[in-house]
Amino acid sequence: MEAMVRAAGLRGLPALLPGGFLDRFGVSAGDLNSDDALIPARTAAMVLETAAAEQGCPDLGLRLAGTQNASVLGPLALAIENAATFGEALEISRRFLFVHSPALTVGQVPDPAGHPGVAGLRYAGTDAVPLPPQVVDLGLGLLHRIITLLHGGPYGLRSVHLTHDALAPVVAYTGFFGCEVRFGRADALLRVPAGLGSMPVPGGSQVLRDLAVEYLAGHFPEPQRSVADRVRVVLGQALGTAPADVAAVARRLRLHPRTLQRRLAAEGTTFEAVLDGVRRAAAHRLVTATDLPFSQVTAMVGLAEQSALSRAVRRWFGVSPRELRARAGGLGR
Repeated sequence: MEAMVRAAGLRGLPALLPGGFLDRFGVSAGDLNSDDALIPARTAAMVLETAAAEQGCPDLGLRLAGTQNASVLGPLALAIENAATFGEALEISRRFLFVHSPALTVGQVPDPAGHPGVAGLRYAGTDAVPLPPQVVDLGLGLLHRIITLLHGGPYGLRSVHLTHDALAPVVAYTGFFGCEVRFGRADALLRVPAGLGSMPVPGGSQVLRDLAVEYLAGHFPEPQRSVADRVRVVLGQALGTAPADVAAVARRLRLHPRTLQRRLAAEGTTFEAVLDGVRRAAAHRLVTATDLPFSQVTAMVGLAEQSALSRAVRRWFGVSPRELRARAGGLGR
């Protein structure tokens, strides 16, 4: 079944486009102003990419993000805006972002540059297919704008990574984010101070936060997906930053570890096999799409020693990490 997203994610777009443009895609301006209307995720992406190309506006995603705020997230906005800390707001976003779009994820990852005191806030899709460039610009731009608005100003953003090449003059990106922007990276993310998560969100109300979270949990059950898929999502967010053992993942899924193992067995797999697959995908991305030292790649895929990474990469791909990177045209380290 095709993923459906909230039309409000395109709110503000008609003001940037000629009249009637949305009609070509079966989307009305009224849908964008509704908190309930849904449109196919593929349609939303096609609207953005087509509009950017036809209107000669390569920074359309950023321009649209600059007009939006958390309100486009509907009921999720109330929970985020009343979180006690930025870390809690991020966790609420991670848990309930599917209410806005089941095709998107957001979460904290280690700093890809390996700098102490810096963390990454990664914006990505739930499928293996990369997100379209305008979707990346809009999503990461909105994440930056929401944090800025909640913080009341600059929050110490170090730099921004985007998965695509520059679509517009680089100044359009640096002007929007107010910092260095790097293109063609493995992940789309904001490099932020590691202590941002512990900082309080000004003006938040615990009562409103609790009511909003209770409403989200009661009215928007997580979309049906296999247990293995749910484990992959949790591991992908925790890899390299939190324990990746069955007990820790079971806690996140609110299951007993033995129950989790039984359900995975019923699907014909094991926790160890799912973890191995997540590590394999992360290692391939980090080895072939970045020039990070292999010691850092080791930590980011949740392995204790670089020798363990070498053995795993050889088992997965039949070559050493250095050879795998060389094949991809990267830099060996």
